Amino acid sequence: MSSLVSHWVRTSDEVAQALASGGAVVALETAAVTHGLPRTPLATMPEFLNDPTLPRSVRACFGDSVPVHRALGHALAAAVREEGAVPATVGMLRGTLVIGLSASELDELADMSEVHKIAARDVALVAARRGSGGTTVAGTLFACQRATPTPIKIFATGGIGGVHRGYAQLPDISADLFALRETSTLVVCAGAKSILDLPATVEMLDTLGVPLIGLNTPYFPRFLCDGAPPLFVNTSVTDEREAAYFFATQQAFLRASQDSLQQTQQHTAHDPRGMLLCVPPPAAYALQLDEMERAVDEGLAQADRVGARGPDVTPVLLDAVARATQGRSLACNLAVLVNNARVAARVAVELTRQVGGRHA
Repeated sequence: MSSLVSHWVRTSDEVAQALASGGAVVALETAAVTHGLPRTPLATMPEFLNDPTLPRSVRACFGDSVPVHRALGHALAAAVREEGAVPATVGMLRGTLVIGLSASELDELADMSEVHKIAARDVALVAARRGSGGTTVAGTLFACQRATPTPIKIFATGGIGGVHRGYAQLPDISADLFALRETSTLVVCAGAKSILDLPATVEMLDTLGVPLIGLNTPYFPRFLCDGAPPLFVNTSVTDEREAAYFFATQQAFLRASQDSLQQTQQHTAHDPRGMLLCVPPPAAYALQLDEMERAVDEGLAQADRVGARGPDVTPVLLDAVARATQGRSLACNLAVLVNNARVAARVAVELTRQVGGRHA
């Protein structure tokens, strides 16, 4: 990394040491902490927090007086640690992109009122103004590639962005999709957010050449809902070990292809390509598809009534879903995020066992 970039990017000692030794590391975003969740404590404890299989350290993060957004940030890190990996929570503090926020730094970011939502395009803009904020999927993938001494290969999130509904009238495609194509990272997610145009999103991922792997499912999940026809993944795996093997194999083929092209002087540019490991929401907490679609339709009608356009539509849709599900969407969202963090950590551990981590 150049000295100029290193001035703006800091990898924590714990994450750097884990990467240097070939250890298991999982990147975590912070847009959900800064923008995606209530800044108040849970009114009632969701059922998933009483699940006896959930590690006690994760449950302990959600205290009676702890705001949901702050509790989630700590719960994701705890979930990763419980599975034997090192969490690399990414966020920007006062102009520095931090890869591996400490607990106190995470609290500081969560408590800020003036924060940005940072995609890859925004990193330099926010840094130049010494701003702070939470990273989106695209912003976190940007950070994964700039971690030192080696990039981070596994990243856990909830649902990725995609093609927005109404694309024909107002073209809007999330930067997440292009970042997936441009970075060699396995992203563990519950598919894409249900408020998007999911058929168009799956088609765009296919166009970009991003493989979709389903964990015990043939379908592309719909974030808070299970997947269903006609949206399918490219192939499915039965466990995290197999998922790690698929990703390692893909990366090996890309390296071999690049080496061969360089030797024949046909091509010298790096050809990265990510992969999605699609994990359905935990069945006990998943919302029903017809319920979600009715809520989204209601939200779209409300957005039209108030004249919301572009990014302003999303919060209207989310509010409609929360009302229609009587708060169950929040509980499902938390369950998805924690579950994906645990799955990602298991994949990261398996990857280090199979290929020695630093060679992935």
